[in-house]
Amino acid sequence: MPSFLKRRTTTDPDADIGGQMSFLEHLDELRKRIIRSVLFVVIAAGVCWYFAPSIYNFLAKPVQRALSEAQSHAVNLEGITGQEAILTNGSLKEGDVGQYVFRQASRFGSSTVPSGVSIMARVAKDSQGRIGLFTEEPLYAGDVVIPKGVRLSFDFNARPNSLPDPNGQLIVDTAGGIFSLYVKVSLYAAIFLSIPFLLWQIWAFVSPGLYPHERGYAIPFVLLSSISFIVGAIFAYKIIFPPAAKYLLGLGPDFRLLLKADDYFDFIILIMLAMGVVFQMPAITYVLARIGLVSAGYLVRIWRTSVVVILVVAAIFSPTADVPNMLLFAAPMLVLYVVSIFVAWVFGRKRTTT
Repeated sequence: MPSFLKRRTTTDPDADIGGQMSFLEHLDELRKRIIRSVLFVVIAAGVCWYFAPSIYNFLAKPVQRALSEAQSHAVNLEGITGQEAILTNGSLKEGDVGQYVFRQASRFGSSTVPSGVSIMARVAKDSQGRIGLFTEEPLYAGDVVIPKGVRLSFDFNARPNSLPDPNGQLIVDTAGGIFSLYVKVSLYAAIFLSIPFLLWQIWAFVSPGLYPHERGYAIPFVLLSSISFIVGAIFAYKIIFPPAAKYLLGLGPDFRLLLKADDYFDFIILIMLAMGVVFQMPAITYVLARIGLVSAGYLVRIWRTSVVVILVVAAIFSPTADVPNMLLFAAPMLVLYVVSIFVAWVFGRKRTTT
């Protein structure tokens, strides 16, 4: 019987594996672990639901930036004097007048001003001394007249990249699409937050089949594995996905890009989960090396096979079919394999029965 299906019946730390649990007892133990894990994820999902819009906006930033760039045309700034330069909102001062363009549809009373409409505006202070951007002329919006001196939605402290861009907006094509999207966001965010607890439940189910000295690896494994998963997800979000999105969206300059929010979320979550799992390599190697199931010498001997397997995995999970992005996905896996060899060399030991 495999070791993880065995359980000790003595508290002696030097005792070998003793009695065995029946098949039904193992099923009951597994059922308890699964129920606890599911309950923890459900509770975490309830908490994440409150932050679902913020979580999604954070995850959508890379593709919104790539989508905006793919649908915009770059123009070189060439002026009459040669001294012209693009200014930011932070460089505006009181008294400046210019044309304000509504980047998004804005509602004034019962009428909506569509995006792209422009109006003369002035930087000034209101009656309370707060500086802002105000209309310099009346604006006729349907049956509503927006008078001169109305504050426009404008943030002087916002960075240019943080301002909303209609070209980078994702679409939802059903009435309940936003609700289902936020449910999915909450669920996946809850899974990310639950990783340490889920790993602990897995270890608690497997540990009875280990020797006493091997059970002490639980805390290092859970901590290292949790940190590795988070680092892998961040690596996918920051390093892998932005160039992949830019490449994919840049393939169709002659098309109008309408990217569904639900499809995008599935796409980026798959990449982040895949890299989170890949980054588990050193943590798993640590446990196997401490138990004595793998060694640095063994990992070195099979390096050719490992490289082939890594390239195949990278080809499967890479978001694009081009070689540069596939190598970008495979590079951290190769580095992690080398790290795993070093981990096995430092922490490796022959397996003992005491």
